Amino acid sequence: MTRILLNFMLLFLLFGCASKKAKFDDYVFQTKKEKQSYLSSYDKALKLWDIPYTEENIKTSFGTAHVIVTGPKNGKNLVLLHGMDASSTMWYPNIKVLAKNHRIYAIDFLMEPGKSNLTAKPLSKEDIVAWYNEIFAHYKLKKFDIVGASRGGWITTLLAIQKENSIDKIVLLSPAQTFKFIDKVGKTSSALMLKLFPSEKKFGKTLETFSTHPEKINPAYKRQFYLANKYAKSNSSMLKMTPFSNEELKSVKNPVLILIGDKDVINSEDSLEKAKELLPNSKTKIIKDAGHFLSIDQTKMVNDAMIDFLE
Repeated sequence: MTRILLNFMLLFLLFGCASKKAKFDDYVFQTKKEKQSYLSSYDKALKLWDIPYTEENIKTSFGTAHVIVTGPKNGKNLVLLHGMDASSTMWYPNIKVLAKNHRIYAIDFLMEPGKSNLTAKPLSKEDIVAWYNEIFAHYKLKKFDIVGASRGGWITTLLAIQKENSIDKIVLLSPAQTFKFIDKVGKTSSALMLKLFPSEKKFGKTLETFSTHPEKINPAYKRQFYLANKYAKSNSSMLKMTPFSNEELKSVKNPVLILIGDKDVINSEDSLEKAKELLPNSKTKIIKDAGHFLSIDQTKMVNDAMIDFLE
């Protein structure tokens, strides 16, 4: 009970800090200048994809969904859901490999920094499911694969436990708050300090906590990720990200691959053991010398594992 309470307290402090002028959700830039600075950094980071892509804005009941589309039109459809504050640009180390034989749809989450824009109240779990389903319906996605990282992994699991879904294969990259609460809650304090008092120095400490090789993070992406933390404030929706029940996890019959880094502060081998026990069609793998940012820390190992599973 004490550990659960400690986790909730941390989550409240870390993810419940509202910006002063928040309108609907707490991810609101204070000024147009701040927002433009972030969007400029987003565009620079997106160029790291270094393959042809299109950016599309889809109108939904909850606001505008920004989707980056790439890959062969006849490839199997693959949806990418990024980690918290990371936006779809985070896939730059993986996108060439994933897009070789897949039609990619990378979606910016509506309540985070990115190019999707929320025009409704903060989304409930049911709203999140409805929002993504509107996007899937727009693109007529059926029997598609999905890769979710961190918070995107939690959202992927939320979608997968719905009785009516069109998901085929699932890859979870260190899914946050999915099988259990944050594993090393004390070590995530650097992220808390960054949210409360943003600075380049604290940002560096945060990267060292979540990555075993922060030197591998491209400067253009690093700048965007920093501005996401500096200008946009995390919202209380993270409090709703509680681990799924045993019954919910057992309901997921899809083929699932779960990857975590051996130095991850969010998940541990306990998470993988629970996944093996409760997900009837799952495979798990620990990526050596990798932290929570495993897709950057050990790009080739992660890419190879994902492609072997998906193809």
